[in-house]
Amino acid sequence: MAVFVEVNGITSLEAGKMKEVMVEDHPVLLARVGDKYYAAQGRCAHMGGVLANGELNGTVVQCPRHGSQFDLKDGSVVRWMHGSGLAYEVGKTFKSPRPIAVYEVKVEKDKILVKLP
Repeated sequence: MAVFVEVNGITSLEAGKMKEVMVEDHPVLLARVGDKYYAAQGRCAHMGGVLANGELNGTVVQCPRHGSQFDLKDGSVVRWMHGSGLAYEVGKTFKSPRPIAVYEVKVEKDKILVKLP
């Protein structure tokens, strides 16, 4: 049964920012858009890039390695890789588009909690 786990060392995050945090030994991307917090797996589903090192545009995070984009609301793929040509086609063939896992977040007083499966 999944339970909420406190994100140690983080009591808040500036709006429009994201950070990788460890939650029970799992790398988790924690992002804040406006007043809402989002949590997702910390590594890209394509080639394992650290999503926190990418870009955040609204609720869409872009991986810094190959430009794959995911919506933090539901983990869906917005764009799978970025580019064209042979390398792009080969990359898509071996790693078909797949979403990232997202986790429920709640804030209690000065604590941020993430629900891992």
